[in-house]
Amino acid sequence: MALAERGAHVVVNYVSNEAAARETVIAVESAGGRAELLQFDVANGEAAEKAIAEVAKRLGRLDILVNSAGIAIDGLLLRLKDEDFDKILSINVKGAVACSRAAIRTMMRAKTGRVIFLSSVVGEMGNAGQTAYSASKAALLGVAKSLAREYASRGITVNAITPGFIDTDMTSNLTDEQKSSMLTAVPLGRTGTAREIAAAIVYLASDEAAYITGQALKVNGGMYM
Repeated sequence: MALAERGAHVVVNYVSNEAAARETVIAVESAGGRAELLQFDVANGEAAEKAIAEVAKRLGRLDILVNSAGIAIDGLLLRLKDEDFDKILSINVKGAVACSRAAIRTMMRAKTGRVIFLSSVVGEMGNAGQTAYSASKAALLGVAKSLAREYASRGITVNAITPGFIDTDMTSNLTDEQKSSMLTAVPLGRTGTAREIAAAIVYLASDEAAYITGQALKVNGGMYM
């Protein structure tokens, strides 16, 4: 919504929940913006690269890539299953790398582009019970810094955002007690909103952020400094 409000033609990726993705498209179009659906599983690198390449070819350009797909399977290390660890890495890390590879190919020809990764505060500070998730989000910070160095000469900036405790579907399943406990670690004393994360994305995608690359923008209410 935030990108569409600023004139972007938004391509909404989904893997299985078409209804929710279509709601986003309808919301964008109702507000006078442009959007469309694109179904593929980021964990399937070949499918992800093919889908993004086809969109870039059809639309004639690809200016912004937001790598936001992610899952969390929480649990203490001794209960962590290899298959769960592999699934988290496949979606959170390998999926983001595959999408970036496809997008950067197009961006290189245009000699401009913005790649933005949604990491997490736990990728910076860690969190008990989230070893695999924290590892995946920390990995994205290394990916962003490496790609920033690789493609700066082509006019492409690559950055990450590390959200803190944000009111999303992922946190909605927490109990009131768990939420209260987490908020004690947030100096601003409240959860963040999706709009506040969107504002950070819009900024990093804007011309005003043209001299920012290889950075992690903390949007966490002071949870980690």
